[in-house]
Amino acid sequence: MRTKYKRILLKLSGESLMGAQGYGIDPVRLGEYAQQIMEIAQSGVEVAIVIGGGNIFRGVSGLKKGVDRVKGDQMGMLATVINSLALSSALESIGQPAQVFTAINMYPIGKYYSKWEAIDALKAGKVAILSGGTGNPFFTTDTGSALRGIEVEAEVMLKGTRVDGIYTADPEKDPTATKFDEISYDEIYTRGLKVMDLTATTLCKENGLPIIVFDMDTPGNLKKVLDGEKIGTLVY
Repeated sequence: MRTKYKRILLKLSGESLMGAQGYGIDPVRLGEYAQQIMEIAQSGVEVAIVIGGGNIFRGVSGLKKGVDRVKGDQMGMLATVINSLALSSALESIGQPAQVFTAINMYPIGKYYSKWEAIDALKAGKVAILSGGTGNPFFTTDTGSALRGIEVEAEVMLKGTRVDGIYTADPEKDPTATKFDEISYDEIYTRGLKVMDLTATTLCKENGLPIIVFDMDTPGNLKKVLDGEKIGTLVY
């Protein structure tokens, strides 16, 4: 199979891992993700993954409960490590090699992240799961995924969400919202669209990393994006 991209950075939402449960990790959703990822990895695509932690803990939400922002963000980083371990386990259980890297040293839970070792893992056919965000507070996993995507020299960032692209407004709240097939980084700024945080969008813009926002929760969509089908929204 000839795919459109050779090396990708897949950004997954922690909230999506909840499935229908409302909290934690839904084994059905986790299994669906693992199957989709294995399908593209075994077709020859090199897959690096950053996954959020919002199904377990969000640093910003901790502020409302009196949690110090730095400690809250560190708790959020640990949540991404838990999700990364779950995803690597799900992949390995179906025969797809995977390796977890951590932004802060957490041996033996994961390998301390290095660009070169992550690229070596990708070239060896492993899915490289890059956990712990950037390792610093005040940065989201969106920024972490932009940074890691640029570092590992991915050709595109695929942002898997619950929605099938970028709309003029939140389609879950506004029935009149219309979808963009493609949109520039600058238009995201001027329209104030909540696609990613501004730091992440700026990083992608300045380093020429295109983003495709698509619905990851529909099995088969990940392969469709890589086959070049026009699903989701391209940010350029």
